Amino acid sequence: MEDLNGLRVFLRVADSRSFTAAATRLGLTPSAVSKAIGRLEKEYGQRLLDRTTRRVGLTNDGHAFYERCRQVLADLEEAENQLTQSSASPRGHLRVHMPTAFGKKVVLPRLSPILERLPGLRIDVELGERPLDLAEEGLDAVVRFGALPDSGLIARRLCDVRFVACASPKYLELHGEPRTPDDLEHHACLGYATPWRSHYREWTFAAPDGAPTSREVSGKLNVNSAEALTEAAIAGSGITMVADFVAWEAVRAGRLRVLLKDFIGPAMPVSLVYLPGRQHSPRIRWFLQTLQELIPSPAPWEEMMRA
Repeated sequence: MEDLNGLRVFLRVADSRSFTAAATRLGLTPSAVSKAIGRLEKEYGQRLLDRTTRRVGLTNDGHAFYERCRQVLADLEEAENQLTQSSASPRGHLRVHMPTAFGKKVVLPRLSPILERLPGLRIDVELGERPLDLAEEGLDAVVRFGALPDSGLIARRLCDVRFVACASPKYLELHGEPRTPDDLEHHACLGYATPWRSHYREWTFAAPDGAPTSREVSGKLNVNSAEALTEAAIAGSGITMVADFVAWEAVRAGRLRVLLKDFIGPAMPVSLVYLPGRQHSPRIRWFLQTLQELIPSPAPWEEMMRA
């Protein structure tokens, strides 16, 4: 073929399963994307995509072509970056998603100074908690908490996180300290609201036999922001459960105390997740390496929780 644009368009459509989503990601019109796929299929004499009114899927020939295209374009990108020495100075556009508090507390304050030294790189970061499909969203990588289901995605561990119950000394002086998770029934709890699921985040505790137990917790005040819950707890509004990396600075300063230490649940892995084949992308490799360097092992909040 005359150029590689048709392959790039094909990969975007295959990843997102949508001509419209691919067009948005590529900055083209859906008509232009459709015409590019048509030219590609005509050139190779094979139907690569099955189109329906609701979804676009790969044909059997399209599946095989997709895997080869991914590898070819990844190898080409790597070769181009080696040629221009951009492996050390990554260039281009990277779209990532990460949980709000993790992005604001852990990543972005340390990432911004690094980006100032990389004029050829642009990163779009979406912060949020909503569930998403990496391919359909047109994202290059996402930061996820918890074990990755058998989805075919690639996960690279960054650190561990634990969720801890905490309250201010002021609240504990007035209301006493819970000794077991069951005691929370007699306290003002600050729950994490998840509006997109119409329920509240579960609090997980380790039982004396080591088996984790979970319960949905809510109270008079429930917020879909870990930082807001932390501030409410510091103000003496009640007991909340947040990630250790959110609470640790307030705990270190004496504004919060970690409760129920004998019942803290198991560590949860935090990983950078991306589609198969993208491990060859210099930008993703750079981003993974940068995150691993930004987050020391053990992380400072892990050390604090062991104190």
